Amino acid sequence: MIQKLIAKIETRNAPIVVGLDPMMGFIPEHIKSQAFAEFGETLKGAGEAIWQYNKGIIDATYDLIPAVKPQIAMYEQFGIEGLIAYQKTLDYAREKDLVIIGDIKRGDIGSTSEAYAVGHLGKVKVGSNSYYGFQEDFSTVNPYLGSDGIKPFLDVCREEKKGIFVLVKTSNPSSGEFQDQLIGNQPLYEKVGEKVAEWGDTLMGDSYSYVGAVVGATYPEMGKTLRKIMPKTYILVPGYGAQGGKGEDLVHFFNADGLGAIVNSSRGIIAAYQSAQYKERFTPENYADASRQAVLDMLEDIQGALAKK
Repeated sequence: MIQKLIAKIETRNAPIVVGLDPMMGFIPEHIKSQAFAEFGETLKGAGEAIWQYNKGIIDATYDLIPAVKPQIAMYEQFGIEGLIAYQKTLDYAREKDLVIIGDIKRGDIGSTSEAYAVGHLGKVKVGSNSYYGFQEDFSTVNPYLGSDGIKPFLDVCREEKKGIFVLVKTSNPSSGEFQDQLIGNQPLYEKVGEKVAEWGDTLMGDSYSYVGAVVGATYPEMGKTLRKIMPKTYILVPGYGAQGGKGEDLVHFFNADGLGAIVNSSRGIIAAYQSAQYKERFTPENYADASRQAVLDMLEDIQGALAKK
């Protein structure tokens, strides 16, 4: 699957992923009104509104982008109906031939970690049959529990030719409370990066590993260091746009071949119509058109920065 991701990035010249992280405050009133008219102001109505909102964004952007990254918590908060919307979103993205990064941030050990890996990336056995559950192509994983938590994901990835993105240095302001702490004379995030590179060497594609890393755009100098530590690792870069990351901050996340990183934007794209930059040009009814324009502007910013590298 890493080869498919790279091929789509190269074909579209678009090292970006759209984070499908819907919140009810992002969804235009005309979509919510229609969903509530059919199902009431219920969890089922919320799930329908989320699914229709996501569908509009995918329809408007799928020809520009290689991948989407739905954050499962935004769906889980609505219970089973939210997870139904999550599954519908995954199925529709797959119909559009988009690579799917399930942002699930799971981290556990033993049979629990194996169940997470199977449920999201592999197949579960039911009697004599086997079935895919959510069937993402990649998932995000928390490494805090060590190799015991990662190995079940590696086993499933090896069998299914799928991948993971391991949290290394996250974009949030308090990430340093743990991630920057020194182990000897080296910060913890560098130790995790070294481990990611080690795991990745056991699960290589043609030139990049199936084991990727998450490194926030808000820490470009740390990203520069981690790029050297993990030369064969694809880096998923959150924090662009709404969290302050800009194209010029991202150049060190990429290798000399112009590959090696994929940049995420979530609300900066999916709620673009609400932002000062776009709300004068796009009405709530045209929210998906605003999302498309935000993708085009993001591409121009990143491509321009990489051209100057």
